[in-house]
Amino acid sequence: MRAVIQRVSSASVTIEQKKTASIDQGLLILLGIESQDSQEDIDWLCNKIIGLRIFNDQDGTMNCSASDLDAQLLVVSQFTLFAKTKKGNRPSYIKAAPPFVSIPLYESFISTIQKQCTQKVETGEFGADMKIDLTNDGPVTIIIDTKNKE
Repeated sequence: MRAVIQRVSSASVTIEQKKTASIDQGLLILLGIESQDSQEDIDWLCNKIIGLRIFNDQDGTMNCSASDLDAQLLVVSQFTLFAKTKKGNRPSYIKAAPPFVSIPLYESFISTIQKQCTQKVETGEFGADMKIDLTNDGPVTIIIDTKNKE
């Protein structure tokens, strides 16, 4: 499981010219799922994301987490995070899990992270052609891969 986490001052999802989800200060989480992912990956990743100290404290130091600030979350599925670009110019998405595997894992991720938040977790729509609008705050962007825990 791979996630790109962006600290945002705002973010929204638009599908077919209709805004379907939006948040103010918080995290935009782009989530890629591969076939080998499991609930163990979900639990680890959710705990890591909620605990990341990437929000500024009163002194301007990144010392607060999303849970400390009751920040809003927007989760968007993004299979292209598993693009393989070694050969040629057309990315291969062979490592991305097919929908029958990834949809239940995506839904479990949302459910698991929701249990750790007091605010409703906003989401994109799995498989939809989405337009993501965001204002990255910082900019702060973190990439986490559950198979490469650096």
